[in-house]
Amino acid sequence: MTEILEQKKTAGLHRAWIVAGIAFVTLIGAAGFRSVPSVLMDPLHEEFGWSHATIGLAVSINLMLFGLISPFAAALMDTLGIRKVVGGALVLVAAGSGLTVFMTSSWQLLLCWGLLVGLGTGAMSMSFVATVTGRWFVARRGLVTGILTAGAATGQLIFLPLVAKLAGDYGWRLPALVVAACALAVVPLVLIFMRDYPSDVGLRAYGAPEGSTVGLRVTATGNSAMRALASLRTAARQPTFWLLAGGFAICGASTNGLVGTHFVTAAHDHGMPSTTAASLLALVGIFDIAGTIASGWLTDRWDPRYLLIGYYSLRGASLLVLPSLFSPHAEPSMWVFIIFYGLDWVATVPPTVALCRQWFGMDAPIVFGWVFASHQIGAAVAATGAGAIRDALGTYDLAWYLAGGLCMVAALMSQRIRRLPVAL
Repeated sequence: MTEILEQKKTAGLHRAWIVAGIAFVTLIGAAGFRSVPSVLMDPLHEEFGWSHATIGLAVSINLMLFGLISPFAAALMDTLGIRKVVGGALVLVAAGSGLTVFMTSSWQLLLCWGLLVGLGTGAMSMSFVATVTGRWFVARRGLVTGILTAGAATGQLIFLPLVAKLAGDYGWRLPALVVAACALAVVPLVLIFMRDYPSDVGLRAYGAPEGSTVGLRVTATGNSAMRALASLRTAARQPTFWLLAGGFAICGASTNGLVGTHFVTAAHDHGMPSTTAASLLALVGIFDIAGTIASGWLTDRWDPRYLLIGYYSLRGASLLVLPSLFSPHAEPSMWVFIIFYGLDWVATVPPTVALCRQWFGMDAPIVFGWVFASHQIGAAVAATGAGAIRDALGTYDLAWYLAGGLCMVAALMSQRIRRLPVAL
């Protein structure tokens, strides 16, 4: 379609908000599916005798695929459409989670929770957020990015206490089946309500002025994998890409890889019940909702570079003091950490997406997919590395200190990003 479509006059809600709502529900599920292994680490260790490093390796594969699939999924959404890609991803998650109840060897854990769930959740990662907001929104784009990103925190909030409770009362197999059922339940919502472009239903993107091409269907040609790789080659010529990717790798290491995977076990090492620790980690999700939405609002108004500098610096400071806060009970100092750290959990996403959009234009969702891949590589390294540190030293303290120092490095990298690209 070459001509600009006229905006439909509707008395109700713009369709963009419905699409965003379905994306939010999908992201809730994806976050919950990824968070389950962190709660099941001790039950799997007790039943099968697998080391924390082995179980951490399954989480690492999951986290790495969650990132590496992201740019290819973004390109595939341009060719096959959002509905087909996300619907298929949910089926993969259901298969990976459900099949774990039959496993007897550690390689099967790597296959199910690592490969299948990693592939499935990778198609519903942050590049999915960039694709939806880039196609459906002009006005409120930063705010909606923050809201959708907060869906990850909401998924953690919903699933972690439930999984910990079910695992404690009925064993780890029932939570695995619950995850599979929830993944399948979201498929009809995606197929019925999700649409690929505003122009598919005769609309312009929300807030797009008359004559804007945002939201018009673009027919992608060529191989999706080759397009994703071509976008990487182009972006890699810009130092900004490497600064964003390096900072985001540290972001992943200090959140999903370390805290998301090992916080429950680390707290349990200090005598805290796993259910209490899981509830604290879920509270991180509560405060992250507020923090990420606020970050999206700020990204619409402030220089995103300065936001990243502040977020990384504050996160690093909080991780450096965390080892001194662990105890058998949730003391007031730990509550302060949970609130403070929660507000900063993934607040980095809206400004990072904004910087990708500024520098890389129409390829921003795919380029952000590669930046997000670095996030998950960092998370994977931290998930395995922290488990190895725990096995070797009997404590996670060194892992917390290393993560805190790296966050300070990420703040310096963000400071090096130039204000505007020369090409613009």
